[in-house]
Amino acid sequence: MSGLVVKSQLIDGKLVAADSTFPSYNPANGDLLGHAPDATKDDAGAAIAAARRAFDTTDWATDKDLRLRCLRQLHQALDDHREELRELTIAEVGAPRQLTHGPQLDDPIGLVTYYADLLETCEFTEDLGVKESRGQRHHRWVEKEAAGVVAAILPYNFPNQLALAKLAPALAAGCTVVLKAAPQTPLTTLALGELIAEHTDIPPGVVSVLSSSRTEVGELLTTHPDVDLVTFTGATTTGRAIMAAAAGTVKRVFLELGGKSAMIVLDDADYTKAAMFAAFTICSHSGQGCALTSRLLVPRADHDRIVQLVAAGMERVRVGDPRAAETAMGPLISEQQRDKVDAMVRRAVEEAATLVRGGKRVDPGWFYEPTLLAGVDPDSEIAQEEVFGPVLAVIPYDDEDDAVRIANHSKYGLSGAVHSADDERAIRLARRIRTGTFSINGGNYFSADVPFGGFKQSGIGRESGRAGFEEFLEAKAFGRVVPPEEAA
Repeated sequence: MSGLVVKSQLIDGKLVAADSTFPSYNPANGDLLGHAPDATKDDAGAAIAAARRAFDTTDWATDKDLRLRCLRQLHQALDDHREELRELTIAEVGAPRQLTHGPQLDDPIGLVTYYADLLETCEFTEDLGVKESRGQRHHRWVEKEAAGVVAAILPYNFPNQLALAKLAPALAAGCTVVLKAAPQTPLTTLALGELIAEHTDIPPGVVSVLSSSRTEVGELLTTHPDVDLVTFTGATTTGRAIMAAAAGTVKRVFLELGGKSAMIVLDDADYTKAAMFAAFTICSHSGQGCALTSRLLVPRADHDRIVQLVAAGMERVRVGDPRAAETAMGPLISEQQRDKVDAMVRRAVEEAATLVRGGKRVDPGWFYEPTLLAGVDPDSEIAQEEVFGPVLAVIPYDDEDDAVRIANHSKYGLSGAVHSADDERAIRLARRIRTGTFSINGGNYFSADVPFGGFKQSGIGRESGRAGFEEFLEAKAFGRVVPPEEAA
């Protein structure tokens, strides 16, 4: 890409600038990439008012054919501008090019088609039949209707995936949406707003897309009485604050929060294969994924052997310019995030973990070496807190029960994995782990049709799949007395 990128925000069907902007940087080199509108509280209020008006006074929520047409148009626009979005995502997110051919871009575009197809075949009414009560016959049925105005708040790590995983099912359900970009990756999300405004028939107010560096904007979205539902992906600490803020108006909340997922290598596993899988997994998007397995649980007797295999695997991870096709791992999102990761690694070593490899900053840009820590105490900070960097903590266990205990010894419950030569043994163990998703011997559960979410402090609700559609619907039950002549 050449030149500075400047984007507008979408409010009430119009692409508008803000009175001020804030910068977005390329994390691979630290260069200024462009400027994004710095939305104010008034901008957010205008977007909420437009969404409320569009939901209450238009037929968007009830016109299934219109919604279907608009989703098909959105998919076409994304497809037509795919390569432009790819270059922007690589530049702003620091995502390796090869990752944009999966969860960073191409897979998310497929989400729009998935929800359009689901909408086309979905039945919004369930007939419960007739029931005798108090000497009369009563016909009962349930209708599903849109939940209302949605505030969707994004993190920086997978902006396309998370925007479309919230927006597509919400629109299919008939909701109106105010989408707030992450302040670290605003340009990528604002590009989505421009495509909606310029290439779809989505009516004014149905979708607004904001970018802001101001905390007051997020606070308004989570407290405003005209917002019916908040969907948020991000840190658990922020999720707790959103739950508390939403309580004042008893909003529905969907929260997809942090993770500290464990990969368990059983004593009958192919250690070489499992170690390679662990090494490349933690380096995916530089470890900036909530579901990545950042704890590796290994048999105590084979700890050192497996550690060396993982270290050898990390040596094979190609780190560098995310634009290059061969790059497997790019930079962290910011210098601040890199400093946080480095500080946690240093504290882990001070707490007696062994630094096997990595643990160093790499310039220019905000790169951090793939890092392996061995002999980690399962109670330590590095084993309990989310790092969001390419840092793998290896923890020895004594037997299978001990492995399960360590894996479940976490406030999080988002994902997990197990490797074993015996699939049935692996599945039995997986069922004992308190997480929302799980990989068996490298199996991939992540797809548009699979519900994604966690247990415990990893969140509330599910995203993607039919369950992700249901998050944006309310159930309304009806009952009517059946007249005698109709009963006959």
